[in-house]
Amino acid sequence: MPDQFTVPQFIDAEDKIIGPITVRQFLILLVAALLIALFWKLLSFIIFVFSSIFILGLAFTLAFAKINGMPFHFFLLNLIQTLRKPRLRVWDKWLTDSQLRIFLDTDIPEIPTSHPHKPSMATSHLEELTLVVNTGGAYKPEESID
Repeated sequence: MPDQFTVPQFIDAEDKIIGPITVRQFLILLVAALLIALFWKLLSFIIFVFSSIFILGLAFTLAFAKINGMPFHFFLLNLIQTLRKPRLRVWDKWLTDSQLRIFLDTDIPEIPTSHPHKPSMATSHLEELTLVVNTGGAYKPEESID
């Protein structure tokens, strides 16, 4: 009887550490709490309140928001990547029609392509190889009687 292995299920689910909160969410909220504590010591009360609201909003968005079932930080990374490399390609015609006709009229020398010639296998040899593979090496072509 062959060995049986358990295949892990739900490998894309994150580990929960405190109730329904994952490690990633906990770290994001921890950093936000540390920033708010730092702002409490350094800033005046009015600036502290507004910056705390902004940081809490950003932290809860990064920790708990999902777009199309994926965490929000993946959405931000995909957005940045899309903005850096747009997929729309626009043709910028900087040559005039007369310049293009000059390029079209010039002959481009063709580069000969050489393909290595491989001799085709004879059908009988191919059949012998098939027999060797199918019999697991028990059939020996040099021992066969024709």
